[in-house]
Amino acid sequence: MTEKQNQESVRYQLYERPPFATLLGLSLQHLFSMFGATILVPLLAGLSPSVALFSSGIGTLIHLLVTRGRVPAYMGSSFAFIIPMASLLKTFGYPAVGQGVVAVGLCYLVIALLVAKVGTDWMDKIFPPEVVGPVIMVIGLSLAQTAAQSGTEINGHYDWRAFLVAGLTLLVMILSNQFLKGFLGMIPVLIGIAFGYLLAMLLGLVDLSGVQSAAWFSLPKFDFLFMNKGHFDSAFYPLAMLTMVPLVLVTLSEHLGHLLVLKKITGHDFFKDPGLNKTLAGDGLASVFAGLIGGPAVTSYGENIGVMQLSKVYSVWVIAGAAVLAAFFAFIGKLTAIIQSVPAAVTGGVGLMLYGVIAAAGLQVLVDHRVDYSEKRNLLIAGPILVIGIGNFHWALTSQIDFSGVALATVLGVCLNVLLPKAEKGKDSRLRD
Repeated sequence: MTEKQNQESVRYQLYERPPFATLLGLSLQHLFSMFGATILVPLLAGLSPSVALFSSGIGTLIHLLVTRGRVPAYMGSSFAFIIPMASLLKTFGYPAVGQGVVAVGLCYLVIALLVAKVGTDWMDKIFPPEVVGPVIMVIGLSLAQTAAQSGTEINGHYDWRAFLVAGLTLLVMILSNQFLKGFLGMIPVLIGIAFGYLLAMLLGLVDLSGVQSAAWFSLPKFDFLFMNKGHFDSAFYPLAMLTMVPLVLVTLSEHLGHLLVLKKITGHDFFKDPGLNKTLAGDGLASVFAGLIGGPAVTSYGENIGVMQLSKVYSVWVIAGAAVLAAFFAFIGKLTAIIQSVPAAVTGGVGLMLYGVIAAAGLQVLVDHRVDYSEKRNLLIAGPILVIGIGNFHWALTSQIDFSGVALATVLGVCLNVLLPKAEKGKDSRLRD
């Protein structure tokens, strides 16, 4: 399918607003897709899940405001900072975590100012198709193992019920996307999740005890920047900043990668409109806000990009609707508990589709630009990117600073593209038998 044909199949373009009922359904689809990952981060770090949900919703609205409503990106909790946040929380309390998260946001703002000064022409030079394609593929496929484990294991052991739920959830999503028309054809992920949830309930995989005990209205347990267990804390924690700021390199590479994916599937160059400086500033301010109220640092989410690719709905109104719902649900205890009760087998089944869809977008970049892999240079760039990223060949600089395989693969791809000489015209650089 050509890019023109791909755009003709889109149901809602970037700035189109669906009717309210349709908008609500599409936004719920995005909410369910990102919910598990967004609350998992605070649970692992020791922070409040409801605050993380609230900060992700408001953070997304902040990002939309800064980017003038032109980028359909959802801001969810970042996994890159789990270890340092958990360590800082245990050692010093929330003020240290908050200062680290705010410092991450401020670092993004500084980078945004630099980009505003130098422009984005350098992007085309360091991110040609032979780099972009494999990097996008890595962003999706690096999560494949997580989806597969969620869809086959329960408490670390293989369970046929998880396999059945994940497999049928995937099948229902495929059939819904292929054969359903109208509104139902736009929400295959939501249909798959609903089916998987009911099946998991029949198989005894759903724990509703949290729903029964949850209050209808529950105020999120906000931890404000200079408050420590209810008392004012004006201490300054430079270690928090030194620990968390280096990981900006990880999330920055994810930020660039997600923009590249969005550019591919929507046909819109977000590096130029609204500009990389605006998207970075929006991400930075969202993290600053999260740090002020007790939430983890945020970043754009691949799950939501996968939903857009699958549903062919790119509307920023839908992303804004998901953000409003997330902020609202943070105060409704039972609704949050119901979403939280969705078993990993269901989200694993969804991931089997969404992560693959992202990877396929990277493959399409290579096809559209006719990247020739009989050329030695292209092979030498793509090979290490794919293995390092998918295999998560990571670099643990310290116990708190760990550069993921995706980050290393992206940086390596850029370096190889700059350093490896291109074939001279008239000379054949192709591999020969």
